[in-house]
Amino acid sequence: MSLTAFVTWVILPLLGLGLLITFIRVVRGPSLPDRVVALDLMATFIIAISAVYSIASNEPSYLDAAVVLAMITFLGTVAFAYYLHRRSNA
Repeated sequence: MSLTAFVTWVILPLLGLGLLITFIRVVRGPSLPDRVVALDLMATFIIAISAVYSIASNEPSYLDAAVVLAMITFLGTVAFAYYLHRRSNA
């Protein structure tokens, strides 16, 4: 089995399944922090899917998109943590 076939038939479906399960957590999450953590995990799955697809298709531009998405996700997580900190002190 080649790397491309393994990525296409094993890794991408598993990442897609993880993304689906995480989406269910976003919809059913009992609290706002749970939903935000699930959204952060969804972004991580999307980054992983982009990176794996980049390897499978031998197209490095998808890795650039994954890095940019990772930076944006990190900033969003920091902003939410700051929001929760300010809300608890008020």
